[in-house]
Amino acid sequence: MARFFITRPIFASVLSIIIVLAGLAAVLQLPIAQYPQITPPTVLVTATFPGASAETLIKTVAAPIEEKLSAIDGLLYFNSSADSSGRLTITITFDIGTDVDRATFNVSNEVNTALARLPDEVRRAGIVVQKRSNDLLVVFAVTSRDKNHTPLFISNFIANNLLDDLMRTPGVGEARIFGAQDYSMRIWLRPDRMAQLGVTTSDIANAIRAQNAQPAVGKVGQEPALADQQLVYTVTAKGRLLEPAQFENIILRADGARGVLYLKDVARVELGAQDYNIRTLIDGKPGVSIGIFLRTGANALETATAVKARMNELKQYFPAGIQYAIPYDTSEFVKASIREVVKTLGEAMLLVVLVVFVFLQSWRATLIPLIAVPISLISTFAGLWLLGYSINTLTLFAMVLSIGIVVDDAIVVLENIERLMSQEKLSPVDAAIKAMQQVSSAVVAMTLVLASVFIPVAFLGGMAGELYQQFAVTVAVASVISGVVALTLTPTLCAMFLQSSHYHAGFFNGFNRGFERVREFYVGMVSITLRYAIVSLFIFLGLSAGVFYLLKIIPGSFVPSEDQGYVITAIVLPDSAALARTTRTTEAIRAELAEDPAVAYQFAINGLDFIGGGNKTNVSTMFVRMKDWSERNTTAQDIVNKISFIGAQQPDGFAIAFNPPPIRGLGSTGGFELYVQSRTHSDTNQLTNVVNEFMGALQKEPKLAAVNTFLRSSVPQYFIEVDEAKAITQGVLIADIYATLQSTMGSFYVNDFNRAGRTYRVQLQAEAAYRMKPDDLGKVYVRSASGLMVPVSALSQVKHVVGAEQLERFNGLLSAKIMGKGAAGISSGDVIEIVEGIARQMLPDGYQIAWTGTAFQEKRIGSAAVFAFSLAIIMVFLILAAQFETWALPLAVIMAVPFAMAGALIAVFLREMPNDIYFQIGMVTLIGLAAKNAILLVEFANQKMKEGMSVRQAAIQSAQLRFRPIVMTSMAFILGVVPLVIATGAGSAARQSMGTGVFGGMIMAAFVATIFVPLFFSWFVNKRMPTLPDDQQNRTMQTHQLTLSYKPVKKLEHKL
Repeated sequence: MARFFITRPIFASVLSIIIVLAGLAAVLQLPIAQYPQITPPTVLVTATFPGASAETLIKTVAAPIEEKLSAIDGLLYFNSSADSSGRLTITITFDIGTDVDRATFNVSNEVNTALARLPDEVRRAGIVVQKRSNDLLVVFAVTSRDKNHTPLFISNFIANNLLDDLMRTPGVGEARIFGAQDYSMRIWLRPDRMAQLGVTTSDIANAIRAQNAQPAVGKVGQEPALADQQLVYTVTAKGRLLEPAQFENIILRADGARGVLYLKDVARVELGAQDYNIRTLIDGKPGVSIGIFLRTGANALETATAVKARMNELKQYFPAGIQYAIPYDTSEFVKASIREVVKTLGEAMLLVVLVVFVFLQSWRATLIPLIAVPISLISTFAGLWLLGYSINTLTLFAMVLSIGIVVDDAIVVLENIERLMSQEKLSPVDAAIKAMQQVSSAVVAMTLVLASVFIPVAFLGGMAGELYQQFAVTVAVASVISGVVALTLTPTLCAMFLQSSHYHAGFFNGFNRGFERVREFYVGMVSITLRYAIVSLFIFLGLSAGVFYLLKIIPGSFVPSEDQGYVITAIVLPDSAALARTTRTTEAIRAELAEDPAVAYQFAINGLDFIGGGNKTNVSTMFVRMKDWSERNTTAQDIVNKISFIGAQQPDGFAIAFNPPPIRGLGSTGGFELYVQSRTHSDTNQLTNVVNEFMGALQKEPKLAAVNTFLRSSVPQYFIEVDEAKAITQGVLIADIYATLQSTMGSFYVNDFNRAGRTYRVQLQAEAAYRMKPDDLGKVYVRSASGLMVPVSALSQVKHVVGAEQLERFNGLLSAKIMGKGAAGISSGDVIEIVEGIARQMLPDGYQIAWTGTAFQEKRIGSAAVFAFSLAIIMVFLILAAQFETWALPLAVIMAVPFAMAGALIAVFLREMPNDIYFQIGMVTLIGLAAKNAILLVEFANQKMKEGMSVRQAAIQSAQLRFRPIVMTSMAFILGVVPLVIATGAGSAARQSMGTGVFGGMIMAAFVATIFVPLFFSWFVNKRMPTLPDDQQNRTMQTHQLTLSYKPVKKLEHKL
């Protein structure tokens, strides 16, 4: 095949041009993302029960729905969170690869079967089932320079004019207004006036329902009609009320002589907000924020670009004075990290070219791999497009490492052609043909080995499989294309470009003399290992034992934490603190933080617990966005430490800060998240005691940091105990008492009204002055059967108690969420082991821990890396056994792998880095690379034996002839990964993790393993292979260099 392409250079060139064009076309079509689709799909179920406590929501709403969820296909886990704002959220997480649309449909069906068991108020408010990633992508902060534009006005302007457009943007899973203040017709009751006039909340609610209705009267003359009816008229009537003045004139009573009693006589009516639980501040200024959540499976960069463009288009419809900023944008980190990897790719390419030029010492020779490498890499994108992959961190990492792999094939061919031209004085064409006869089988073997290492790894399941898959397949595709190019285009280019002799500069002469001394030293070391085989064996066994020891002591991890350009902060005040107190403390922290020159925006949502979940008046969430990585020296961890320091100085509350999770959508923070579950008890107080003891042990552990829980079961509350017997005696309905309390102390949803084409709620609630003190609970009145107004205080007692403001369940069990992170230098794998050890000691019978988020995935991956390594080694062995037609000789290649593993482990150990998934992917790569070097040695030694040499002579001769190309390709690869090793900027932790292991492993594979491979060859080669007599063997060795095993072709004249 090689002869065909060498003699038809234009055909070879056209073939390469076609695959390059295919690759360029694919680049324009491939989506760009930080990671492949590795985030588990999630479905969100949301329900509201105004005025209900967290315990009421858990028992009456969460439990009936959860009972239906466990049988859904693909379910990983689900958790429920209920808080005293009357909101319940159930987050259902499915396995990676589950069709999220199908999962949403299944969840919706199960929720519908539970509707009959839910309270009427919950059914009336509606239950929302939606697919949504936990991945908050972008936040738009909308403010106004016009003081007349209140947050209420801005919120409804967004809801009416922007939200639906943003929701329809491709890739958006949800567009949510944080602390949305939807319009609501607020009926602010005056209980004292109501008592004087004998009006109850039920009277008001019934009057509103009767007079704020949309009747359907019908038509005059509607069919069936009389035969002579000529016309049909539609009859209309007064429908729903529109303005506060119309609601004020609702008639409550018309008693003739006593006159007409209107709603305005006992209440104040205004167009207000449905909720007042959250206040948003952007850089200390009031505003409204829009959170854009990424749809599961959508591309982050494309979605962020599209939603920003849509917001910019909608800007022209803003009222005068309204403006927006972007205080939170995770896509900036994705773009920056991709840019850094592309930059690394370019740096690696330049270093590889430099190495090739130094070794080949000719710009003509250097031009050949410089052409072959880009062809292989660019063409790889066509393979990615066919497989439906994206350009992401892992595929680009694969490209960086593929530079060294791809250049290997070109160098192996090129170096052998140059050697034949120099030693045998052959023309470029003849040398190319003879060289391909010698190295074609080695190139094919190396390509098959690399493909066999990576392709089986791609079939691993779960998140590990997704991460391995994109990297592995990219390298495999690049290797296969590189092998094809090495067998077709590279020898053709050599025949065209190379000259029989070229001038060497003085530097190259010195380099060659130095390299010859190194080669002599290397061959001498090979001879020593062959001579002292037993000692060499013990060295190999000792090194293998060292690999197992290092694997044991190097901590494990999932993915490294990154400086993503922002941090998440929770400001927590004492239990039951009012929202105004929380806002003041948050503003104090924000103002001090704003003085840091590295901080760009501070975006606070007072009343929202983003980390713990739920709405709480004593918690605020603040997102701190930093300036671009190039504009600051301060790291995200520095900001985390500073926030914790500032928070500790606050007289009212404290602050805890976290890096965001390294893989967005896996948890809320960059640390660990777990639930303590109660399997046998549903007593919140008992769970609290267990959690407090467990928390105390965790906080004493010096290797853990920022350990916290948001379970608060001792929050001050009031319990109203109705004397039911007394109420019945006085003719008061028990239901009326609770309905009256809900309508005054809580917020009672009566019915709806229309405004600007949308439907909003009409709600009853007492004026603020009538619900500020516990005594106010008894100052509302109910009507007895005799018509008398009875104060609730006469029928009940109010007690001071403590209870939970938020309750959670995990997989149907009462649970408490605990979050934290490892101390500086402690890996996530160590953290998991430490926490599990403490749990075994501290948790009593009936209690257990359940991991979630990143830690759950890390635990689930388990031995995936070991399986990947084992599978890769087995595949290398089988491919080589088929190639060499022997079961023993492949072991000589496999035994080079421990050297590479030792180098990688030593490198990460010296840099105090963990054994994370990027390092593990690099280790799989090293298996193929170490085997590749060994194949070159074994293949040539095998050829020499077939020519009649003894085992020892063949091993030494192979080492001498193959040392230069092995060093050249290895140095090209090693210097190609140097930019990864010393990476800085966005995403540098991942690049350093992968680069460090591969760098150390290749040094050992190139300069230590190659000393031992000839020895391994001598052990496993078939020594019964027929050989020639010694004198004939010597004559063959002398004449072999002068004979050709093919018919020479006419010299082709090619001029540049």
